[in-house]
Amino acid sequence: MAVSKIDAFDFPEGTRLSRKYEIVSRLGGGWEGEVYLVREAGTDILRAAKFFYPQRNLKNKTVNFYAKKLHKLHSCNALIKYLSQDIIIHEEEEITYLISEFVEGKTLSAFLDTRKRKRLSPFQGLHLLYAIAKGVEEIHYLKEYHGDLHTDNVIVTKFGLEFGVKLIDVFQWGKATKGSIQDDVTDMIRIFYDALGGAKTYASQPPEIKDIICGLKKSIIKKKFKTAGQLRIYLEHMHLEVI
Repeated sequence: MAVSKIDAFDFPEGTRLSRKYEIVSRLGGGWEGEVYLVREAGTDILRAAKFFYPQRNLKNKTVNFYAKKLHKLHSCNALIKYLSQDIIIHEEEEITYLISEFVEGKTLSAFLDTRKRKRLSPFQGLHLLYAIAKGVEEIHYLKEYHGDLHTDNVIVTKFGLEFGVKLIDVFQWGKATKGSIQDDVTDMIRIFYDALGGAKTYASQPPEIKDIICGLKKSIIKKKFKTAGQLRIYLEHMHLEVI
């Protein structure tokens, strides 16, 4: 049986789903499908619902892989919690969707747009990097990896004395390897670099900051910080007199 190719759902506000949820708004989309803010019937609790394009989810393989990975990582505080899955009929095709907790916040890229000069100070940047490193360390501890860390996949939920972050789109096929774990580390350093202003500000950064970024040279970063845990420990023990 042929699988329909659907490139967009475009569910309107108020659409009812499985008699359990109601569409509130579209949150985003990507290669696999679209994510919507939904309201749970009866409780009015807000949830997030991810709908998968059928051609990207043959025999529910993608959905089941995603759900199992999120369930395995349910103890990781930096990840959004998976709750359940269900099915609707759309354009005569069965569409599976996953329900997860809804977390209020802004993507890091959108958050940076609200900051003065669209960047963080070195001290703020270190707190951000520390929060991300702690979150990724929990993923690595369970022998998994993120695989797609960048400013659009980090949600800032709290900003003040410390950062609160959630990491989204932790969806990569294959088992974690030394290389994939170290790639997560170099991606975190890149996020740190970008959050501080990137190339425009790098030359003027304090030595302590440059000692972390290492000129974005992956071979040096991987030698210095082999895991997210090593990076987290380094940040906990660094001296901040001039930051």
